[in-house]
Amino acid sequence: MSAFELDFFESGERRRQPLGLGWSTRFESADPVREFRWAKGGGSFPGWYYAVTTGNHVGYESWLERDRLLLLDRDPLVVGIASQPFWLHWHDGLRKRRHAPDYFVRLADGRARVVDVRAADRMDEPTREAFAATRRACAAVGWEFEWVGAPDPVFMANMRWLGRYRRTRSGRPVDVAARLVEVFRDPAPLWSGAERVGDRLRVLPVLFHLLWSGALGADLEGELLGTESLVWAKGWSGWAS
Repeated sequence: MSAFELDFFESGERRRQPLGLGWSTRFESADPVREFRWAKGGGSFPGWYYAVTTGNHVGYESWLERDRLLLLDRDPLVVGIASQPFWLHWHDGLRKRRHAPDYFVRLADGRARVVDVRAADRMDEPTREAFAATRRACAAVGWEFEWVGAPDPVFMANMRWLGRYRRTRSGRPVDVAARLVEVFRDPAPLWSGAERVGDRLRVLPVLFHLLWSGALGADLEGELLGTESLVWAKGWSGWAS
């Protein structure tokens, strides 16, 4: 642990501490250590994503990072997400190095996970070295480390669509949600099942929210969602009114 230092914001103040002292910081609530800026003609596409998991906006620096945020936001095990939570400093034997991981994730059971996002075809030696150092630092304090690349394109296209209906309001009226789960107890095509519940303009947003939340299931990896996509109920515990 003495080989690494953490540089981060806490209560609006910049701090730099040895890893052994700073690891217990609630980094899922930390402010980013660098700004998300868009430059004309630049090769990146930064922005802010509203995460229903946290109830606030989380920054990203590329579309690939945005896609990963979407998947983290849908993961029922994830209860906290922060982007660019700290600078990790170390010396590689030749020079001083630093790396800001893309995300710090808190899981429901209290575990911590550091996530770096980079497509496999964009991995170079300095990046591999930075990820390897980050993995060692995480192992020293009991955090998980995960490098993730590009997700399956079909699955991600479906997630981008369903993500439009991620907010709780899309899952209401509650009676429509309950009726959809009842209708899809027996698997049925998306379009015809929605029609059995009521007017599609009223029903489809609720249906898509249930697919997002996991109350309804469909083959999201094998094909793009369409009118004939088979939908089924995966479980129902009711929604808060």
